Amino acid sequence: MQLSTLDIGIVLAYLAGVFVLAQWVSREKAGHSKDAKDYFLAGKSLPWWAIGASLIAANISAEQIIGMSGSGYAIGLAIASYEWMAAATLLIVGKWFLPVFLRNGIYTMPQFLEQRYGARIRTVMAVFWLGLYVFVNITSILWLGAIAVSQVTGMDQMLAVVLIGLFALAYQLYGGLKAVALTDIVQVTLLVLGGLLVAGLTLNQLGEGSGIVAGFNRLWSEHPGHFEMILDKDNPFYKDLPGISVLIGGMWIMNISYWGFNQYIIQRALAAKDIHEAQKGVLFAAFLKLLMPVIVVLPGIAAVMLAPDLTRPDEAYPTMMRLLPTGILGLVFAALVAAIVASLASKINSVATIFTLDFYAKKSVAPDQSTLVRVGRIAAAVAVLLGILTAKPLLGSFDQAFQYIQEYTGFFTPGIVVIFVLGLFWKRANEAGALAAAIGSFALSIVLKLAWPALPFIDRVGLVFLLALALAIVISLLTPHAPEKDIIQTRDVDYRTGGAFNAGALAVIAILAALYALFW
Repeated sequence: MQLSTLDIGIVLAYLAGVFVLAQWVSREKAGHSKDAKDYFLAGKSLPWWAIGASLIAANISAEQIIGMSGSGYAIGLAIASYEWMAAATLLIVGKWFLPVFLRNGIYTMPQFLEQRYGARIRTVMAVFWLGLYVFVNITSILWLGAIAVSQVTGMDQMLAVVLIGLFALAYQLYGGLKAVALTDIVQVTLLVLGGLLVAGLTLNQLGEGSGIVAGFNRLWSEHPGHFEMILDKDNPFYKDLPGISVLIGGMWIMNISYWGFNQYIIQRALAAKDIHEAQKGVLFAAFLKLLMPVIVVLPGIAAVMLAPDLTRPDEAYPTMMRLLPTGILGLVFAALVAAIVASLASKINSVATIFTLDFYAKKSVAPDQSTLVRVGRIAAAVAVLLGILTAKPLLGSFDQAFQYIQEYTGFFTPGIVVIFVLGLFWKRANEAGALAAAIGSFALSIVLKLAWPALPFIDRVGLVFLLALALAIVISLLTPHAPEKDIIQTRDVDYRTGGAFNAGALAVIAILAALYALFW
């Protein structure tokens, strides 16, 4: 695939536009210099539309677009459970988690752990998250993003890795979270528009001139197995998505950990002007998640008919892009680059936030605000450099890098959910119990993976969660309670939500029920 001059012009115009916009929105008033709250939490001034768009931009990147389209090609619509169940999870986060975080003025997730449990668990989890974000998230976005760029442009893949990393660093280096979040509305608009164009044009081609609806009906009627949400045990992909346990088991744990306690996700909501803006933002994101399977899964299913002889499922989305006419291809490619850059910039900013506030600020004696901002920028640059240097060694040998991400994080996800849920809702939980859950989650995951290899990954996550939860409760009860370490206030937290949030939440639940009923 080669881009025309017009396509290249569209992509370059996007890159220049988003860079200029990022610098403009993050400028400061005369006489005011950026402090830590400005740089890491956008001055706690983000409106709901920026929060919602930025949540999606941080989430959707090359591994989602390329990987989930590939899963749509191989498995079908069942992979959309990752997206649709995330919509329900966001409602939980908005109603029960955010009120506690915002009431207590939380900046980072490790900070919450220290204020709730103690310093040791903060350090342990901060180290874990820094390692995860740099060596799993940043590297995977760089590597998979570079694959997509090289497939479309013919560019050398390592050159693409370097260029993607440097651009993502440059456009957010000055402004921090504000530069990321306030440009994400443009990034998400382009992502949605580009994705809908790919889906619409592929379905229109299947309709053979009769339109998109005719194309969808033809796809559904000729490949009904690709539109089953709940897989039977005889399905070859049952181990990836084990039937009804997808709805009632480990996927809830994975989603709650990701959307509720993941720094680069929750940081957007922590930067809200107030709790009502934060809740409207996550509700907006929930509606966008309902739309995502149309953008990232449906083109992969369409490729079953339009490109039935692909050697690898992950080739589905780039192959569908080849069907696009000149100009439209440039727009869709710009949307793909937008997803890569926006998600990468989010991870970079969160690495800078955790390193600066959870390590440097804790070790330094009263650092001034300008120093914190400078350290954050240096940490961001180092994170990108490490990602560029380690992307190929870590991911170059994986056929499906998405599995690498899920497998690594899945060892720790159950323990993270245990630590935070108990920290939010059970005052008797202590640091010993939290550490036991963190260590136990990893150890139990390894044991079950080796001893019970046939156990589906999602079921293993759910089982380890229950075991880690029991371990944390038992250890907490057997060790001394230390209420003096717990300075998180929950008694005066108001969990009531406004009429708009309640109505929107009911609409999301109703749409989800209808979708699962239709495609069961």
